[in-house]
Amino acid sequence: MSLLSIENLRKVFSEGETDEVVALEGINLEIEDEEFICLVGPSGCGKTTLLRIVAGLDTPSSGVALLAGNEILGPDPERGMVFQEYSLFPWLSVIDNIEFGLEMKGVSKKARSETSEKYLELVGLKQFAGSFPHELSGGMRQRVAIARALANDPKVLLMDEPFGALDAQTRNMMQKELLEIWRRAKKTVIFVTHSVDEAVFLADRIIIMSPRPGKIKEIVAVDIPRCRERTAPEFANLRKYVLSLMGEGTI
Repeated sequence: MSLLSIENLRKVFSEGETDEVVALEGINLEIEDEEFICLVGPSGCGKTTLLRIVAGLDTPSSGVALLAGNEILGPDPERGMVFQEYSLFPWLSVIDNIEFGLEMKGVSKKARSETSEKYLELVGLKQFAGSFPHELSGGMRQRVAIARALANDPKVLLMDEPFGALDAQTRNMMQKELLEIWRRAKKTVIFVTHSVDEAVFLADRIIIMSPRPGKIKEIVAVDIPRCRERTAPEFANLRKYVLSLMGEGTI
């Protein structure tokens, strides 16, 4: 059985009393444990809506999303979310941000400390435990956000364009760091991006979505071994193929 199953999922938003907007239509998808999935598609195709439904932050109009066979009915620590905005509490230190969810769950101080130290080391920020978000770079703040999500030991890590606000050099560095974190943490990742280059670099499979109403246009397996070289011919060829499926010349 797949870790995550999405079956005949449809999402409709109402605009006013009579108008309806179909955001997602007929979404069927199976995602395996420890798989790295990227969702790509044009703006407004429902990528973030699909991610929010898996997170339990939104509900489908019909169809179902199942995690380990159980219907997703609302937010749960089994599904950690990392947003494009850093969403850290500015009045809390790095270590307190990471421990916040654990404290809300009633985890003991000793266990919280052990967990936060583990994930601070994993994201390479152990020396910044006492720092505050405004003292960190954008990339470092996103690493804290990832550590905070992982501290709750989720089955699935959901990432909504987490590197979209970073400069190109930092973004490339964060992609490499994320893959190392994913390899060591052994989590399933669903990653929304507008960048085909990013998707080819990161993913095991790329889910290409159509313009609204969002449907799965094609699923592309990325068979290039890691670590992937962006200048390699096979990388460029796959990037070009995905762009052609999206109807794009460049991106």
